[in-house]
Amino acid sequence: MVVRAVNYDEAAAYIEELPKFTKKHTLDHTREFLRRLGNPGEDRKIIHVAGTNGKGSVCAYMQAILMAEGKRTGFFTSPHLISINERIRVDNIPVDDETFLDVFCQVMEVVEEMGRDGISHPSYFEFLYGMGMKAFAAADVEYIILETGLGGRLDATNSAEHPCLTVITSISLDHMDILGDTIEKIAAEKAGIIKTGVPLIFDGNCRPAAEVIRKTAQEKDAPCREISKNAYEILEVGRKSIAFCRVNAYDKDVTWQMPVCGVYQVRNAVLALEAADYLLADEHVHRGRWHESLAAVKWQGRMEEAAPHVTIDGAHNLGAVEAFTETVRILEEGKAARPVIIFSTVADKSYEQMISYLCGNLEASAYIVTEIDDRRKLPARELGQVFERYTDKRVIVKKELRDALDTARDIRGEAEIYCLGSLYLAGMVKKLLAGGDEHA
Repeated sequence: MVVRAVNYDEAAAYIEELPKFTKKHTLDHTREFLRRLGNPGEDRKIIHVAGTNGKGSVCAYMQAILMAEGKRTGFFTSPHLISINERIRVDNIPVDDETFLDVFCQVMEVVEEMGRDGISHPSYFEFLYGMGMKAFAAADVEYIILETGLGGRLDATNSAEHPCLTVITSISLDHMDILGDTIEKIAAEKAGIIKTGVPLIFDGNCRPAAEVIRKTAQEKDAPCREISKNAYEILEVGRKSIAFCRVNAYDKDVTWQMPVCGVYQVRNAVLALEAADYLLADEHVHRGRWHESLAAVKWQGRMEEAAPHVTIDGAHNLGAVEAFTETVRILEEGKAARPVIIFSTVADKSYEQMISYLCGNLEASAYIVTEIDDRRKLPARELGQVFERYTDKRVIVKKELRDALDTARDIRGEAEIYCLGSLYLAGMVKKLLAGGDEHA
């Protein structure tokens, strides 16, 4: 099925319909698709990033540092929170509608040609990946940062055969129906991005995952740098910022500031700094600019203050919920008023694990469950029943997000409101608070 779009809205709508009639393809299919596009971006410096949690943040921090050094940088990320354009960024600016439509039309010409030759239509993710690479080539970027969508070994972005660096962020249980039901199996899928002789930087805090990654790097003769909790020290955590220092020769006794409150973001920033140290090792760098760039990074949907007393976080698996809980406990320490939690998720997540951990490790005054606008949504009533199994606190079911937010504000008193469970929920909250339609 091929439809010729004539404006941006039609192009965006066409792409959003792709999951209904396409499936995941082999890397050979993706490489053929890119070959027909002219192998855009093949001659650029590619940084490939995989992991369960923190991928987008690490990419955003790397992008900021490279830009601080005057490097023109493309960044392919997912998912988007509000606009599909967010997935394709040049120097941290999502491509405008005109550019989006232009690269869409170029990709469509190739897709039509593939159809005539009996080659199946690219998947949703493949299609956007092709568009991103075309946009980056047209913008003449020096660096391209590729964030994997799902897994690593079979991800469309793994068709990039010659990255200059690979990065693997923290790993935990997620997408177990696809990636495997153990940390080791999931780590093996993420480690699939490791290339022969290409340096690797990875989060080594999960021992079983680290063992798998280390072994794969050794088999591929890939020099690797493992980052553990010993690589940094958190100095101060506030509602609007974090201060930390790195434990290495570069930054001894140097304090870094970030405009976030999620303690997990420190390890993401350290991974990005290690990557920058490698990428720019042979250049005269301006470390003062690195400090300024990190102090200015804002990555949507990650412990983000979306409105006064309303914080959103995209935590959508057990590892992310553990990190979220750690941060909230620090922020709420010593306060009499207990937070109000708004939660929603999709049906294919291990939501009972998340809910069990949340209820058992974070003292809240009430839990409000709602629904997200997605075909995989989990009914609010069903979610509410799960919460009731794990907490004796008040559980309120509000199918509509607007009602959930209104209720949270009505009952919060002096408490903070936290929304988590899905990046889709984070996007809907942002849109609603900005005065838009959360279902758009």
